[in-house]
Amino acid sequence: MRKQQLILAGLYVAAAVLLTGCIIAAVGAGAAGTVAYVKGDLEATESKKLDVVYDATKKALTDLELSISQDTKDQMGATVIARDSQDRKATVKLTAVTDESTAISIRFGTFGNEAKSTMVYNKIKENLK
Repeated sequence: MRKQQLILAGLYVAAAVLLTGCIIAAVGAGAAGTVAYVKGDLEATESKKLDVVYDATKKALTDLELSISQDTKDQMGATVIARDSQDRKATVKLTAVTDESTAISIRFGTFGNEAKSTMVYNKIKENLK
């Protein structure tokens, strides 16, 4: 009976870990609030105007020596697509949430790469200072 309880407990723990999906959230520093890595996308909100975040994004991709292949922008949002030296795509989508805040979504590669997306985000944050 004890062995069955241990196996059942182990299955519950495994199910809890596997069924949570690909959601990792962390509280970010500053007034922006949170940064979350969800289903391959790093998502954040910055309390800066779209134009300012857009310029910081382009500079960040250039600073990281990524080659910008597509760049579109209007007053509601922007998309900047770049490629690394192994031809992996990095997509940064910016959306104006208000006049003074911008949502950022970063996906590196087809399925997402949290470490590389975080590098891009950190460089954008650095350029926003």
